[in-house]
This record gives sequence, structure tokens and C-alpha cells, in this order.
Amino acid sequence: MSQNINRYKVDLREIEFVLFEHFKLDEVLGKGPYEAWDKEIVLTSLSEAAKFAQNVLGPLCASGDREGCKLVDGKVITPTGFGEAWKKTYESGWRSIGLPVEHGGQGSPKVIQALCEEFMCGANAAFAMYPGLSIGAADVILAFGTEEEKHLWTPNILNGKWGGTMCLTESHAGSDVGSAKTTAYRRPDGKYNIKGAKIYISGGDSDFVENVIHLVLARVEGAPPGTKGLSLFIVPKNKIDEHGNTLGSNDVIVAGIEHKMGINGSATCQLNFGENDDCVGELVGTVENQGIAQMFRLMNSARIAVGIQSVALASSAYLNALEYARDRKQGSHITAWKDPTAPRVNIIEHADVRRMLLDMKARVEGIRSLIVKLAMHQDRAQVIGGTDDEKKAYHLGQIDLLVPLVKAFGSDQAFRISETAIQVFGGAGFLKDWPVEQYARDSKIFSIYEGTNHIQAMDLVGRKLGQNGGANTQAFLGDVQAFIAGHREHPVLGPSVALLDKAQEAIGATVMRLLGWFQSGQVPMVPLSANRFLEMMSETAVGWLLLEQSSIALKKLAELPADHHERAFYEGKKAAGIFFAHSALALVPGKAESISLGDDSAISIPDAGFATI
Repeated sequence: MSQNINRYKVDLREIEFVLFEHFKLDEVLGKGPYEAWDKEIVLTSLSEAAKFAQNVLGPLCASGDREGCKLVDGKVITPTGFGEAWKKTYESGWRSIGLPVEHGGQGSPKVIQALCEEFMCGANAAFAMYPGLSIGAADVILAFGTEEEKHLWTPNILNGKWGGTMCLTESHAGSDVGSAKTTAYRRPDGKYNIKGAKIYISGGDSDFVENVIHLVLARVEGAPPGTKGLSLFIVPKNKIDEHGNTLGSNDVIVAGIEHKMGINGSATCQLNFGENDDCVGELVGTVENQGIAQMFRLMNSARIAVGIQSVALASSAYLNALEYARDRKQGSHITAWKDPTAPRVNIIEHADVRRMLLDMKARVEGIRSLIVKLAMHQDRAQVIGGTDDEKKAYHLGQIDLLVPLVKAFGSDQAFRISETAIQVFGGAGFLKDWPVEQYARDSKIFSIYEGTNHIQAMDLVGRKLGQNGGANTQAFLGDVQAFIAGHREHPVLGPSVALLDKAQEAIGATVMRLLGWFQSGQVPMVPLSANRFLEMMSETAVGWLLLEQSSIALKKLAELPADHHERAFYEGKKAAGIFFAHSALALVPGKAESISLGDDSAISIPDAGFATI
């Protein structure tokens, strides 16, 4: 098959259901900062964004993966077509749709921005990383920079003339950011000389922007050790004057590009700052040693973006596998398995293929619902503004609680869903003729970058569960319990709701067990169990949202005539919630029981016990 063919798929009917039937976006539209938005504008925008992703970015996905990035004479050369795609992306406005109007955007609700991001990532994850990081860098400067910095640096980043990155990782300091050795030396003019090396810098250089604005974590000479002594600096690839005109190199050298398992169209660079002692940066804002707090604004949005990347690839993997299963003929139906003359059937008629397809469907739609729920909390908080502090605090608390679930569960599942999609294809899925092997390779990094998923799990159990005195967690469980109370006796969903009830009880009991380990000095048991707990809590959240969708679907089915074309869609929503409840929620109490056993084998085993070599 040709490399330059769009393989990205998206189900816009599913998107409409999640927005308007499940999460009631219409309650937000036309209010507060979203006065200019209504349902028609939303649906038209999403349809056009999906077309752009499919027609412009989709055809460059496989070819960009094959061609990859090259380093020629110290400059990165991106895959053929990426430069033109960059230009079209900014001309179309899809990357700035959620930005405020005063910054060149269209001021859309956050949830619309998230879904447009899903389309772009799903069509071409490697390409979408370039503008995603650029907008994130501009956001940090807008949030923490001086008025002069905002005016000088952000307009050209937001309009696509310049790119942007974040530079944290060093060869000896990955997740342990506090060990960073990059140093900033004060200059008489109030700026700083930057010296050090960073690795794994996504979008560290490209051939389609005039400049790249790096946000660099560094320690001012003499600052305290650890994260408390880190500051954040604006360090351009090329120096500029006060009007933004390029003056020449800022001694930022691309030392190499990584050759990776996936996202090969994204230039992951090794950058050296100040090899010739001529790299100049300026502090973000006016106060030193604020770098971690400032960077975490970008990190937090990046973690949500990873969840969006994850569902984007997982969704297209599922929809491609579904299309293949509907078309591929192999084997006879199970009811005729002894008959050698029986006709071959499409593999979607085989029970195990149907199981895999429904499992992918439920997980994709559940994770998307979790992301949309988080974004709707953001939008509802925006609409409330300063009119109801208690409600706003509730929404902001739920955002904090859901971020590690969205990032970690979404990214873990993206790889596993892509793996399942390959299994549906069989041997064909292992070939580069089909897109699912690339989805698997591209998605594996998601569980590693922007804080490994264990970091997300420790953030959840060590910080988020107890945040606000535990009120955010109690509010989350209260929302789940409210649904259970209203549907416990449901004639169709009752057994599934009972499984949700047991799952949320297991979550509550495990929270108390984790707290007990903290208080009794058994702290090493917490990291041993953190990942499993995050998985349990994520499955409970996803199961709850899918059952909410099933209940909505059942109401619709009761209203529709037997021959209505929408019945199949709602039957699918009903089935997804019930299936996930019986295949995933049913296992949550067992995972809680596993945690309660307190097995410390991984701690007690001697290092030499892992192998004799």
C-alpha cells in the first residue's frame, strides 16, 4: 500500500454523543467566555478539523515515520511535507482554536480544543508534537513572564513563525529533575549565560520555523541543590533584538537526534547550551528559583495532552481493526466448524474477534469520556468565574484528581489497544502495509514521557488523594455513589451497577490501606501498590462513565422505533458499558485484595536473586 494515504479514522457521531448527550456541553455554550459558541458552530468546527487532520496530516503519517528526521550540518531536516503541513496548520487556525481572541485564537471551550487536538494527534502524532509544545511554551510565558517577555516572545510562537520546547531532561537527571546540572550565570545586563546539555528534547529543532524558543530549567550559580534551586529561562536558538528580528546564533547546538522506536517524524534532540560560552537566556518573570512551579504549568497541560494523544491513536487503531474485521474473510462460523464446505465468513463474525473489538471500543470510548469530563470541569470552572467559589473549587479539585488517571491509564491503554488491534489483523497487522504496527510503536513512549506512569501513580497516592484534606477524592467517590444510588435497581443495568458499587468500595478501602502504610512506617509498600491502585481507580472512573452512557442509550432506545437508523449506535453504547463492567470492573475488588496481602517480595528479594548472571 502507498505510504501517502490517510489511514486515520474518527467517529464524529461518537464525539457528538459524548459532548451533547453525555456531558451537556450546551449548558456551557453561550455563557461567560464562550458566548460566541453554539452547537452548530461546535459541530461544524469539529467536522472541518477532522477533515483537515485526515486530508493534510494523515497522508504524512506513514511517510514521516519511514523517512524520519535527519541532522545535516547541525540542522534538523524534517520529513517531506511537514513544512507545508505546519504552514497550513497555522493558516487554518486549528492549533489556536482554544486560545483567547486577544492572542489570535477563537476562544473555544477547552473541550473543543482537546478534541481538535485528538484529531491532529490521531492523524499524525509525530507532527502534532511540534505545535503542541510550542503553544505550551507560550502559555508558560503568558502565565509567568513579564509584560515585556509576553510581548516579545509569545506572538511569533502563537502564529507559528517560531517554535517552542521545554528542556528538562539531562543524561544523569531524567525523572530526578532536581539533579540537573545546567547552570545559569548572572550577567551585568540582568540576563544569564546558560551552560549545559539537555537530552530527549521533543521538537528541539526543525526546518520550518525561523527560531526555536527553548524553556530551559537551570540552576543559577550558588542556588540551593534539588528542585528548590531551579529556575526557568527563555533561551532562543537564535538571538533577537527588541523588535524580534534575528541577530544570529545563540550558541544552542543540536548535538544529535535520537533514533527511536516510534514518533520518528518528531525530532527528539540532544541540545548543548553554551559550548562557546555565548548562550544567553532570560529568567521567566523576575524571581529566581521558581522554575519547577512554572514548568509544572506546562507539565500539567502536557500530561493532559498525553492522554489526548493516547486516545487519538487508540481510537484510530480500533476503527482500522473494525474496518479490517468487516472486510477480511477467514474460517467458517463456529456453528459450522465441522463442515469443510461451509462458506468463509468475515472475521467480525468470530466470537473472539468480537470480544477484542468490543474491548477496544469500551476502552477507547471510556478514556475519551474521562478526558472530556476533565475538560468539561475546566470549562464549567471558566463559566462560573467568581460567582460561586464552592462550585469552582469542586471543578478545579476534580481536574487535579483526574490528571494522573488521564495520563497514566490513557497511555498504558493506548499501547495495549494498539496491540489488540494488531491481533485482530493477525499477521497482516505486523506488516507496515497497515497502520496499527505504527500506532503501537508511536504510543509506547506515552507511558514514559511527561513523567513516567509510576510518577503519575505516586502523584495520585502521595498527593492527589489527600489534596484539600481528601475533599476532592470524597467528591469523586460521592459522584460515583450518586449514580449507583440512582441506578441500583435498573432493570437492565442493575447487575453492572452492582459491580461498580463493589469497585468503588474497593477504592475506598484501598485508600485507607495506603494511608495506614504511610502512618505505620511501611512507606515502601506504597510505591509497590501505587500503579495497581491508579489502574483500579481509572477502571472505576471509566466504568462509571460508560454505564452513564449506557443508561442514556437505553432511554433513547425506548423512544426510537424498531427500524430507526440510530438504534445500532445506542445498542453499541449499551453493550460497551455492560461489557466493561463485567470484564474490568468485576476485577477491581480482586486487585484491591491483592494489594491488601501486602506482598513485599519485590523489596525483600536480594539484588543477586534476580539472576545469577
